[in-house]
Amino acid sequence: MSVLIIEAFYGGSHKQLLDLLQEKIEGCSVFTLAAKKWHWRSRTAALYFMQTIPPSENYRVLFTSSVLNLAELVALRPDLAKLKKVLYFHENQLVYPVRKNQDRDFQYGYNQVISCLVADVVVFNSAFNMESFLTTIGSFMKLIPDHRPKDLEKLIRPKCQVLYFPIRFPDVTRFLSEHKLCRNLQMTEILDIEEGKGLRTLIASRKCKPDDGLMRNSSLALESHPTEKQEGLSESLMELNHIKKSEGTSAYHGGEDKEHMAFNSCSMLSWPMEEKYNVASKHKPLHIVWPHRWEHDKDPELFFKTLLMLKENGLTFDVSVLGETFTDVPDIFAEARRELGSSVLHWGYQSSKDDYLKVLCMADIVISTAKHEFFGVAMLEAVHCGCYPLCPKALVYPEIFPENYLYTTSQQLYKKLQNFCKRPDLVRRKAIEVNLARFSWVVLCGKFKSLLAAEAREDL
Repeated sequence: MSVLIIEAFYGGSHKQLLDLLQEKIEGCSVFTLAAKKWHWRSRTAALYFMQTIPPSENYRVLFTSSVLNLAELVALRPDLAKLKKVLYFHENQLVYPVRKNQDRDFQYGYNQVISCLVADVVVFNSAFNMESFLTTIGSFMKLIPDHRPKDLEKLIRPKCQVLYFPIRFPDVTRFLSEHKLCRNLQMTEILDIEEGKGLRTLIASRKCKPDDGLMRNSSLALESHPTEKQEGLSESLMELNHIKKSEGTSAYHGGEDKEHMAFNSCSMLSWPMEEKYNVASKHKPLHIVWPHRWEHDKDPELFFKTLLMLKENGLTFDVSVLGETFTDVPDIFAEARRELGSSVLHWGYQSSKDDYLKVLCMADIVISTAKHEFFGVAMLEAVHCGCYPLCPKALVYPEIFPENYLYTTSQQLYKKLQNFCKRPDLVRRKAIEVNLARFSWVVLCGKFKSLLAAEAREDL
């Protein structure tokens, strides 16, 4: 076991990343703490792991998230100090929103800064995360009454790089509602579909019309990351190329440059849209989904306030409120559940991944009202399932989503939802133009393998 992976908060996206690395990277030895009592994990996890991780001459790389105080751990365990130490930031505490400024605990941000100082490589899941952290170090340290450290950003920045969170996008075609199968659903890299079954189904049905973007992106992925498992997919792509040449069609029209778009399986269906876009689909109420943690930093107050305004003005919609809950659930959830009444289709965490994906595939719009977001796995998973995204024009969202999916004020959010409630067919017809491929494990796996190699640091 050459890669020592430590996770002090094994839940949510932290768990998702660790499970993926453990499955895909050979030689991993994993130690975790359950995703409970985050503050105590941050304070005391180093001492726990000091006693739990057995000494080994085989370790070459240490990978951990920034919840762990890495400086404490390597001080307590000098044998781990010699390893290549990789610190991964899912979020940073320097700009983490608190309800009252006096509630901010200086220690959590301080822990992350000193962890960066002892790490060899510091990786962030987005450019927003990295820049918001690095550019805030100076003002954050001014909270120290005297004898303040200087130039810490200059010491840390050379170690830093951005490596997007890798998502393994599943094949969801079996869950998609009919109208989503008849419009341009943006799926992601073909190799993310388990064993290529979704692609082969389309080929077998002879109802595919491959587009240039599919062939370009998928061929690049195959060339960049060749594996034995991809040989069958290469044959499938060759077959799609044959279909393309024989039928001479393209799913893209109007000369738009779609080279960097994620591939689109449903745009390859040959049926005319109007034949499948039935009356029932046109007149079903708009289905809104909110798939986030039930905590104040996701601003559920704004979300529910907007929905209740829609309801007060006589607009109809369905809503599914998903996401994990922790110890303290904001009161607004119970209040909103009562007020929304029969508009609620699903409420609460879906314990089965398939059940979660089914709800996303049923929904029309996915909304974020977050006051804190450094990446946003749930939003991208929902887009993969054909949901039209609406996000704040702030935080990480402008880095990921085009301008037309962003809102700047709560009034703008309300007006967009008002229009879609009146004409849900409009949103169901819209092609979703979000580049999911750059967040795919298939595209990113080589960079993560390089990151966890024992060789000296290389820029990714």
